[in-house]
Amino acid sequence: MYIRQISPDDAAAFVELLREVEQDASFMLFESGERKTTVEEQRERIEKMERDRHSRIFVAERSGELIGYLIAIGGQAKRNNHSVYLVIGIRKEDQGQGVGSALFTELEKWANDQRIHRLELNVVTRNEAGLALYRKAGFEVEGLKRHSLVIDDEFVDEYYMSKLLAHN
Repeated sequence: MYIRQISPDDAAAFVELLREVEQDASFMLFESGERKTTVEEQRERIEKMERDRHSRIFVAERSGELIGYLIAIGGQAKRNNHSVYLVIGIRKEDQGQGVGSALFTELEKWANDQRIHRLELNVVTRNEAGLALYRKAGFEVEGLKRHSLVIDDEFVDEYYMSKLLAHN
């Protein structure tokens, strides 16, 4: 497995990976088929993120195929540009094999180079696998977002989680 920053040339494979992850995931924001991003739109987003010092997309690749991603969206104001919001997705068949941990390791190297201090994310409270991964990566629950999503016609809560990075 190889972890790297995404390139605009990955746009088509990334659109397919997003579709596949959202098709199999119970806890993602977008439901299966809801995201309508074209390859060209995705390429433009990747290019825009490359120009933003505080935002990146990392991908996990195995045998030339994208199997997971970690999106870091940086704060755009002076008061929050020390912080990035994270979204992670891993193909169902590749979960539990260290992909998430490897993505977080690469993210933290980049974040430290960029002097990012705060990593943050939301996770559905009943997403036990996600919670285990985030805790293993050093994230802590800092709040509860009540009835934040509707999944299968039921209101569900999310945790706010964060990790603070120390810089030498």
